Amino acid sequence: MADLSVDFCGIKSPNPFWLASAPPANGAEQVLRAFDAGWGGAVWKTLGNPIVNVSSRFGAVDYGLSKVIGFNNIELITDRPLETNLKEIQAVKKRFPKHAVIASLMVETRAEWKELIKRCEDSGADGLELNFGCPHGMCERGMGSSVGQEPAVLTEITSWAKEFATTPVLVKLTPNIGDITEPGAAAVAGRADGLSLINTIKSLVGVDLERLVPVPRVGPWSTNGGYCGPAVKPIALHMVAALARDPRVKIPISGIGGISTWRDAAEFIALGSTSVQVCTAVMVHGYKIIEDLCEGLSNFLDERGMTLAQLRGSAVGNYREWGELDLNYKVVAKIDPKLCIGCQKCYTACLDGAHQCIHTNAGPCRAWHGAPDHGRAPRLEASPAVLHTAPGEPAALRVPVVDEHECIGCNLCALVCPVDGCITMAEVPHEGGTECWNDRVAAGRTKVPGGLWE
Repeated sequence: MADLSVDFCGIKSPNPFWLASAPPANGAEQVLRAFDAGWGGAVWKTLGNPIVNVSSRFGAVDYGLSKVIGFNNIELITDRPLETNLKEIQAVKKRFPKHAVIASLMVETRAEWKELIKRCEDSGADGLELNFGCPHGMCERGMGSSVGQEPAVLTEITSWAKEFATTPVLVKLTPNIGDITEPGAAAVAGRADGLSLINTIKSLVGVDLERLVPVPRVGPWSTNGGYCGPAVKPIALHMVAALARDPRVKIPISGIGGISTWRDAAEFIALGSTSVQVCTAVMVHGYKIIEDLCEGLSNFLDERGMTLAQLRGSAVGNYREWGELDLNYKVVAKIDPKLCIGCQKCYTACLDGAHQCIHTNAGPCRAWHGAPDHGRAPRLEASPAVLHTAPGEPAALRVPVVDEHECIGCNLCALVCPVDGCITMAEVPHEGGTECWNDRVAAGRTKVPGGLWE
């Protein structure tokens, strides 16, 4: 079994899976159960001056039969007394001394930061996470994302924390910003030891059409909240990767955003994360998912003969800007007639939403009937559809045919196909070498008169 233990800027935990600062880490009773289940660490629900929450406070986006692909909340920081939280942090560390317990903090003044940091460290917290990401409620009070969106302020408050702290200081970044590398660099300028991202995305997830009020509804009104869950994973991966590539940001990253499976976690780690934090998946499925997370990640590493350290950042070098991509590389779609069920989803998607290169036995793509060729080579007549009958099926199924000469390798057909492995994208060999857009710019070949390169 692979060794999953991690050292995040001096904070050690038996595995990289931490509870994010949120309802699943709201108190000792919960965190103790999580650690008993196998979680490696927890970032305590944000401490500060206790607030009053509203009811209701959660909303979700469902899609088809999938529940909660996106999750929205208008909940604020802890509404429990600070003394209670600090005593519970101490109790958790006493029972689980080898697990990571991070105190998430959010206050306003320099004096408040100094006092809260000392009290959290006295309670035994292994590190501090400065919450500069909350996009609702607290930002209106000059905290949360209002700090994360102002690099100069972020640097100053981070420097305060570093002045007062004896434990590692993590800065939690907001995604509600144009360029995530700017607050990342600002945190480094403030001498942060590590970064956590992403926090939630400012959002409205729907409208109650009976009452004409956005959700979640608080009486006759609502407000924007923070969006998280599986739907935000692509945004989180992009931002983690952007920071991992930035030469100004050479500090550990704790990845957050839509992590539900071990594969999600492995992707975050491959893009530079040392630890990963989970919230929505626990709220929906409970703490027991940690068993699958640890087992899946361990098996993945063992099957490939890798260590966790070798996986970390292994995909960062393969993430490039668009202008660096090879324009001569090409793939085309291949349909396996033995697996095809004749649903024709690929044909419809290609015809109406892509590049009209998949045909049925009805003949050539009707979108080109009478249409100009726009400088393209003449389109060949589509091949007759291949017919086959699967065992036990009474009628033959129509299998679409790919016109490989016209296929531009966009992947849409493979993405909409309901049968795994039925449509694959095959690489087309070429002898032209590699050439990217930046090469063409450097050579002065950037104009396209008549549809041809100069």
